Amino acid sequence: MAAGGYDFAVIGGGLVGAAIAFGLCDGKRRVALLDEGDIALRASRGNFALVWVQSKGLGMPDYAQWTRRSSDAWQGLAEQLKRETQIDVAFSRRGGFTLCLSDAELQARSEQIKRLHNQSDLPYEILDHAQTKARLPLIGPSVAGSVFCPLDAHTNSLRLLRALHLGFTRRGGSYLPHHAVTKIGDGFRLETQNGTIEALRIVLAAGLGNAALAPMVGLNAPVRPLKGEIIVTERTGPFLQHPIVNLRQTDEGGVMIGDSQEETADLRVRSGAIATMAARVLAMFPHLAALNVVRSWAALRVMTPDGFPVYQQSPTHPGAFLAICHSGVTLAAAHAQHLAPMLEAGALDPSLSSFSAKRFDVQTAA
Repeated sequence: MAAGGYDFAVIGGGLVGAAIAFGLCDGKRRVALLDEGDIALRASRGNFALVWVQSKGLGMPDYAQWTRRSSDAWQGLAEQLKRETQIDVAFSRRGGFTLCLSDAELQARSEQIKRLHNQSDLPYEILDHAQTKARLPLIGPSVAGSVFCPLDAHTNSLRLLRALHLGFTRRGGSYLPHHAVTKIGDGFRLETQNGTIEALRIVLAAGLGNAALAPMVGLNAPVRPLKGEIIVTERTGPFLQHPIVNLRQTDEGGVMIGDSQEETADLRVRSGAIATMAARVLAMFPHLAALNVVRSWAALRVMTPDGFPVYQQSPTHPGAFLAICHSGVTLAAAHAQHLAPMLEAGALDPSLSSFSAKRFDVQTAA
């Protein structure tokens, strides 16, 4: 390691970067986590906090397996964070539901989940209205049925981000806020608004910011913003032990609602999207009409052209790695416990080869 430099510099202090940095920092090497700070447009603070498996990976079996691997490792990550930081991230894996409001919707969802099962042996159950009501007694008559997957879970993502940061610094890592990287020079000299940082290896985990950073080290980061909006209600008594893809009751008692998708970077909350989400959830659980909404917000997902992650080492700048995904909560355990050791070893496992951004290269005829 160069004098005064770091063994690793992870660029991006959201859930993706923080999980990777936490996994890299074990007291044997110097690791820096470079972050914009609270001004960052964090997907990590605007997400729905699901650890979700049942809809991930159709068309890319490796992604389905990677997601399941992370879900299986999540309990261990939660326990590790609790031991090291005394922060309970409220991880609960009791299985999750997708509720359908028509027979046609249930049929379409059932066909999708069957294809996923055939591709990756995903465990699931398709339930009619009566079977769903036996497990979720407060559903309304509009619910035609549901799909249940025992691998689905949820957590408290704000505590998760805090625990990863605290765990990282307690392990000896250097958290550097207000260090947005503006240029990557030779030898991984990182120019920031607060000086230059040097590192032997770097990890680009800056979300949408990767689009500008990746070409500096010979990589391609084709990312775009996909807006989502979330509603949070006042606290209410426990009624929902299982997360639903667009609805969950948090460990603190409030109800989170959100499944909108909009191709824009405009972060203004739109009443139309909020009303549509609320109407759908009220058809699922009519008793929620009595609750007051206490806040709502919009955030930006980090999406690749096909929606799947990108993990790649630069062919022109060995030691520079790229990490992109829109499922920073779901994949936190995989990033901390599986990806970080690969980065430490200096090479990605062949099982991640399908995640290279080379899959987006346009093939032209000779």
